Amino acid sequence: MLLLPREFARSWALACAEGEEVLENMDFALTEDQQAIQHAVRSTCARFPASYWREVDRQGDYPWDFVKELTEQGWLSVLIPTEYGGAGLGILEAAVILEEVNRSGGNAAACHAQMYTMGTLLRHGSSEQKQRFLPDIAAGRLRLQAFAVTEPDSGSDTLRLRTTAERKDGGYVINGQKIFISRVKESDLMLLLARTTPYDDLADKTGGLSVFLVDLRDAGAQLEVNSVPVMVNHHTNALFFRDLRVPVENLVGAEGMGFRYIIDGWNAERVLVASEAIGDGRWFLEEAVQYASDREVFGRKIGTNQGLQFPLAQAAAELDAASLIRFHAASLFDLGKSCGAQANMAKLLASQASWHAANACFSVFGGYAFAQEFDIERKFRETKLLEIAPVSNNLILAYLAQRLLGLPRSY
Repeated sequence: MLLLPREFARSWALACAEGEEVLENMDFALTEDQQAIQHAVRSTCARFPASYWREVDRQGDYPWDFVKELTEQGWLSVLIPTEYGGAGLGILEAAVILEEVNRSGGNAAACHAQMYTMGTLLRHGSSEQKQRFLPDIAAGRLRLQAFAVTEPDSGSDTLRLRTTAERKDGGYVINGQKIFISRVKESDLMLLLARTTPYDDLADKTGGLSVFLVDLRDAGAQLEVNSVPVMVNHHTNALFFRDLRVPVENLVGAEGMGFRYIIDGWNAERVLVASEAIGDGRWFLEEAVQYASDREVFGRKIGTNQGLQFPLAQAAAELDAASLIRFHAASLFDLGKSCGAQANMAKLLASQASWHAANACFSVFGGYAFAQEFDIERKFRETKLLEIAPVSNNLILAYLAQRLLGLPRSY
């Protein structure tokens, strides 16, 4: 029997009691409207078959046609309120959309940032900023696909980032560099996290960071963008800021509160990335089950072998479990409730389940899994990324150990 500290045991009991109440009132099925969204996205994705994604991957291209189609149908503006031309829906519906894209064999990473960056702008942007940007984003006239946080020296230690934003002449002057910033060349706008107060001057180290909306169309030579080739077709870059001017009206929220603002975006990001991983996992399972049911070796279907059955069955169980915690986190987020633990657990479990499904599928296909025409190797590379980015699973475990279990901080 595991003996828990008294206060932790009491908190755990209260949490379980609250959870039981939630579970009693929870319908795990998608609503008719959510099912309609799922079917509509599935129909759209069917017009972009495996051959499309295979060629995009082979050429290292950006899937412009696919993103244009999603934009025109309004799927990338689901989180934008109706008053600004969006659908006014929640993270739960966004999760359904992105899962369906990956389940179809596509790659939602090409466009998912336009969803999770919305949280920062919607919750903390001014009325003027929303009116200025959101209608054009919803209509597809502006693209907000880039989110610049990570730096070469600080990595996941966001509070140590060094890119500075100095107040000068009615605006801000940005200097510094970022790394692994995706879709910059495919975006018109970029959310940027920069330091407005030196780290050593802060009593509260979570302060001193601010969020800016950078208009990339006006950046000119003050922003250098260099592509970073990686093992997947993911358009990511190194950025170098040299006296880039940003008008004061592009500061999102209050100066120095940026770290707190982007935490909201991170929870949304975790839920949406979890959904993509679940979509990948279901794609792997469907491909593997079909192949195992058809393929004959030594006079019988290979799907009769428990050595192939059990890993697939294990992955199916893990995917369903991850899906439930993902929907729980999405529901909490849409209700405006705390969901940090649930969002992080969803990303952790979904990426692990997807990777297990990928490995099981690879074993089912054997040598054919290496052949590009089956798309296994492409999706294998794509889903591996989700264990590492946008946050390492080890950091999630450290977060859960500290915040959920009350263990000493390890980083």
